[in-house]
Amino acid sequence: MKFGSWDIGGKVVKKDDRYVVKDNTTLNNLIVSSTRLNPNKSTTGHKHEGQEEVYVFIEGRGNMQLDDETFSVHPGDTVLIEDGVFHRVHADDAGKREIQELRAKLHHQKVWYRPKKDYVSG
Repeated sequence: MKFGSWDIGGKVVKKDDRYVVKDNTTLNNLIVSSTRLNPNKSTTGHKHEGQEEVYVFIEGRGNMQLDDETFSVHPGDTVLIEDGVFHRVHADDAGKREIQELRAKLHHQKVWYRPKKDYVSG
């Protein structure tokens, strides 16, 4: 399945004066999301138990908070968010451009794997 120009498909799951969030839930264990965060607005800070996320910033500038650490984010930045880490994004008003970010959310599952062949001893 292919989408173009940072379009993830999916549907709008949240929309207010701060942002528009879209989720693509086509896959069983991975959700792909996009957020368009308006200038001078922040996402709701939160954390996920049993879920890791990868944020890729496409356009706009701002700050991201991970637990007690805050740092600037710019187009091209990638941020890895570990299971259970509080996170929030704040868009600045430089150039009045919104932040666009893509997120992949991986839900932890126990996977049992038993190789069919012993590759060490042949």
